[in-house]
Amino acid sequence: MANLQSKYMGIPLKNPFVVGACSMTAHMDAIRRIEDAGAAAIVIQSLFEEQIQLQQMRLEEELTVSDNLDSEIQDLFPEVEHSGPDEHLMWVKKTKEAVEMPVIGSLNCINPETWSEWAVKMEETGVDALELNFFAIPIDGSKTASEIEADQIDALKRVKSKVKVPISVKLSPFYTSPIEIINQMDAVGVEGFVLFNRLFHPSFNIEKETGQYPFNLSTSNDHRLALRFAGLLHGKLKGSLCASNGIHTGEDAIETLLAGADVFQAVSTLYRNRVDVIRTILKDIEAWMDRKGYADLDAFRGKLSVEKTSDKWTYRRAQYVKMLLKADDYVARPPV
Repeated sequence: MANLQSKYMGIPLKNPFVVGACSMTAHMDAIRRIEDAGAAAIVIQSLFEEQIQLQQMRLEEELTVSDNLDSEIQDLFPEVEHSGPDEHLMWVKKTKEAVEMPVIGSLNCINPETWSEWAVKMEETGVDALELNFFAIPIDGSKTASEIEADQIDALKRVKSKVKVPISVKLSPFYTSPIEIINQMDAVGVEGFVLFNRLFHPSFNIEKETGQYPFNLSTSNDHRLALRFAGLLHGKLKGSLCASNGIHTGEDAIETLLAGADVFQAVSTLYRNRVDVIRTILKDIEAWMDRKGYADLDAFRGKLSVEKTSDKWTYRRAQYVKMLLKADDYVARPPV
């Protein structure tokens, strides 16, 4: 039987299936089902800077609203040790204690000080690694791309100087030169790169004329972007590569591994097909490997990366030109 053992950020995994941060990884029953289904690791639902700031402000208001009502009453409420974002840390700690698979904490911050402060707190929960979500929306255009990237590199350096657990960065695809910024982060010492984040985009209810927040699930075709960059980066970084976004089937997963990903993350397929899809995907990978005669993942990982494939067109813009030149091969003929 095929051996699916993998390694991500230096952490040994029983297979390459990592469940990404989502609402499922914020509920113990779902986490246990995920582990029972065979996932190798999970990323806990993200802690956002907005949560940290908002909950801290609300807590402060609630605890001080009745202060100094009487000269003998200085503090109506006692100090609360575990509240607001601290509850998230307690949850992460309980999760780590409850499961055997590696647990990765997830942070989504803005300010450099917040990144480093909460990375330290997250490390103290006992997580095996941290995942930092980098995404910037330059709404007013006051900062240049290089300034935004410099801020992210600065945040990384701060976190790296404060924690000892491995760090991965979950990136958006919206850098002008993704490979260049990834190389910068690799030089800082980032242990893993998650390619790519599935980002929220606004939507409107045209009848009520208000914003709405639909469930933003991926489709199987969405994994092609991760496939491209895994193939371009395979063998060129010190850090591990994790393909993410749009991996719904065993075939999707195998494609990303052939491109050069060390592991893959999946979320949407768990919502579409339930948690048991983890078993199905892993069995499909094993069956394909047995059929092809691959004893382990290293036997084919990166086989179709840009450095190893015989078809370099796969990774080039000119692939579209190639399709145009052979248009007849791609035109769907109507049924007879």
